[in-house]
Amino acid sequence: MNQPLTPSTLALALAAAFPTTPAFAQVTELDPVVVTAERMRQNSFDAPAAITAIGREVIDNGGMQVNLSEALNRVPGISVLNRQNYAQDLQLSIRGFGSRSTFGIRGVRLIVDGIPATMPDGQGQASTTALGSAQRIEVLRGPLAQLYGNAAGGVVQVFSGTDATVPTVSAGIAFGPWEQNRESLRFGHNGERDSVVIDAMRYATNGWRDFSAAQRTQFNAKWERQIDPASTISVVANSFDQPLSKDPAGLTRADWEANPRQVAAIVKAQDAGKVVNQQQIGSVYERRLSDATTLNARVYFGNRNLFNKLSVPPTAPAQTSVTGAGGIVDFARSYMGLGAQLAHVVKLDGERALRLTGGLEHDRSEEDRQGYLNNAGVQGALKRDELNTVRSTDVYAQAAYDILAALTATAGVRSSQVKFRSADRFIVPNTANGDDSGGVDYSATNPVIGLTFHATPDLHLYANAGRGFETPTFTELSYRAGGLSGMNTDLKASKSRHAEIGAKWKFAAGHRIDAALFDISTRDEIVTDTNSGGRTTFKNAGRTSRRGAEFMYTGQLAESLRATLSLTSLRARFDEAFVSGSGATAVNIPAGNRLPGTPERSAFAELAWAPKAAWGGFNAGIELVHTGKLYVNDANSDAAPAATVLNLRTGFAQKFGDWTLSQLLRVDNATDKTYAGSVIVNDGNGRFFESALPRNWMIAFTAKHEFR
Repeated sequence: MNQPLTPSTLALALAAAFPTTPAFAQVTELDPVVVTAERMRQNSFDAPAAITAIGREVIDNGGMQVNLSEALNRVPGISVLNRQNYAQDLQLSIRGFGSRSTFGIRGVRLIVDGIPATMPDGQGQASTTALGSAQRIEVLRGPLAQLYGNAAGGVVQVFSGTDATVPTVSAGIAFGPWEQNRESLRFGHNGERDSVVIDAMRYATNGWRDFSAAQRTQFNAKWERQIDPASTISVVANSFDQPLSKDPAGLTRADWEANPRQVAAIVKAQDAGKVVNQQQIGSVYERRLSDATTLNARVYFGNRNLFNKLSVPPTAPAQTSVTGAGGIVDFARSYMGLGAQLAHVVKLDGERALRLTGGLEHDRSEEDRQGYLNNAGVQGALKRDELNTVRSTDVYAQAAYDILAALTATAGVRSSQVKFRSADRFIVPNTANGDDSGGVDYSATNPVIGLTFHATPDLHLYANAGRGFETPTFTELSYRAGGLSGMNTDLKASKSRHAEIGAKWKFAAGHRIDAALFDISTRDEIVTDTNSGGRTTFKNAGRTSRRGAEFMYTGQLAESLRATLSLTSLRARFDEAFVSGSGATAVNIPAGNRLPGTPERSAFAELAWAPKAAWGGFNAGIELVHTGKLYVNDANSDAAPAATVLNLRTGFAQKFGDWTLSQLLRVDNATDKTYAGSVIVNDGNGRFFESALPRNWMIAFTAKHEFR
C-alpha cells in the first residue's frame, strides 16, 4: 500500500534541505534513578524488586504522545492495550491485575508527580497523564507494590520534568491518517534554584472506525523551588478537557470478521459517547531535617465532571424497572488527599545502613451522580440520584537493613481502611426503589518481606513475599443481583498472596538483563455476575492464581546500535469453579479456565540505530510487538487471536546555533495485519472485540529554541 510513502518522502526531502550534522547520541541507560521501590532515590539496578524506568527518548519516539501504551509496551509484566476508543481508556494490567476493567484503570495504582491518579476505591484514569512533560515513567511489579495500598497489583509512576539548563521553548506538530493532528507547546528550565516545565497539547481525530471521533486538550505545569539548601517545594497544576469522544463500542466476532470498522446500529442510535473535563492542583514539600532524616508531605485537590451516553435503550428490561439506572451517566466528582512521610537512615559500621520509612496517607472522593434514560441520545427521565463518598486512610512503614555489606533485608507493612458511603436521593415511595442509602467498610493489614543479595557488583539477586488486597470500586458495588436496589454490600474485598524471585545482571559493559519469576494466589476474586441493559453486577469467585516469568534485556550492541528485548509469560487461571449469573442464564465456570483479558505471552523487541556521524541527524528503529490470545469472558467461549505487529520509525535532527529542528516518521503495523487490539471482558451483548488500526503512519515536526 502507498499510504506511508507520501509522508516518508516529505521527511526525507526536509532532511535533505538541511546541512549534514552529527546524530544525537543515543546511549543505553542501564541505571536510571528510581524512587518507587523503597520510596527513596536509588539506581534501578540496586532496587530490590522488579522495576522498569522509561525515559524521555522512548516517549518522544513512541508516537503521538497521547496514550501511555505508546511508551509502556516494552515493559515486561504489563499489558497496555489501546482500545482505539477515547470514550473509554486503555486496558492496562500488571501481572493480570486490572484486566477485567471495561473502562478506566483498576487494580493498578497510578501516581503522577507524587499525586495519586487512582481514586480511593481503586478506579483510575490514564488519559489525564500529560506525556508531553513526562521526563520518566516507572513501573513497579511484585510484592513491594502492595505497600502502595488498595488495588496495587502494580504501580505506575509518572514524573514531569526537564533537562533544559537554560530557558527552552519547543513547539511541535504531528499528523496522520483519519485526520489525526496534535499541536504542542512546551517550556522548560532547570535553573539553580527553580525548575519549571509547562506543557500544552491539543489532539483531534476522526477515528479509523466509524463513530470514533475525539478531541482532547491538556495542560500541565510543574514548578519546583529550592527554598533553602535543606528544603524544596513543588506545585503541579493540570487541566484535561475532552469535549468530544464518540464511543464505537465493541463488535461481535461475526461483525468484526465481516468489517472491523463498522459500529453496531444501537450504538449510533443512542449516540454513545462521553464528555469529560478535569482540573487538579497539588503540592509536594520535602525537607532534610538532618543529614539522616527527610520529611516529605503532599496535598492535592481536584474535580472531574463527566457526561456519558451509553448504548442502552430505554426499552431495555433493566431500564424499564423502577430500579433501573438509566443509559446516561452524569456526575461531578471532587477529590482531595494529603500525606506525610518520614525517612531516616542509620549508618552502621562500614558500608552497612538501616533505612527506615514511614508515613500516613488520607484520600477522599465525593461524587454527585445522576442517571437518566437515554432516549436516542437525548436525556430522558431521572432514574438515579445519589451522593457517593469513599475515604481511605493508610499507615505504612518500611525498613531496609544491610545484614552484611552484600545482603539486605527488606520488610514493610501497610494498614488500610476504605469506607464507602452512599446517600440515596432518588426514592419512589411504595415501590421496590426505597431509600437505598448505606455503606460498607473494608480494612486490611498487609506485610511484605524480602532479601537482596549483591553477589557481585554486576549481579544482584532478590526474593520478596507479601500480601495485598483489592476492594470493589463504587461501580462494582452499585447494583445487586436479581434487580434489587441498593449497594451490593455482600461483595468482599479480594485478598492476594504474592511471591517473586529475580535477578539483575550486567554481564558485559553496556548490557543488562532483568529477570523475575512470580507466583500470586488470590481468594474472593471479584468477577462479573450478570451484565444486561447497562446494569452489571459483581460477585466473589473462589481462588485464582497468576504465575509467570518476566525477562528484559537492554544492550549497546555497537556505538550506534542498541537493542531492547522483553518477554512475559503469564498463566492466570480460576482455581475453583463458580457459577456466573442465575436461573436460565447461569453459566458454570470450571476450574482451570483462563482469566479473560490476560495474554499468556507478550513480547517486545527493538533495534535502534543512530550513526555517530549521520547525515541530517539520521536515526532509525524497528519494533516487533507480540500480544498473545485474549479470552473474552470467564467462560472462555471465544478469544481474540494472538497478533505480532511490526513498527518502523526514522528520525532526523539538525542544530543551528540555539535552534534544534527534528522530524519523526513512524509507520505502525507496517505489514497491515488485521487483528483485535483489545477485548471488552464479559460484555453482556457479546460485542467483545475492539479492532486495532491497520497500517498507519505519523509524522511529527518539532522546533526547539534555547534562550542563552
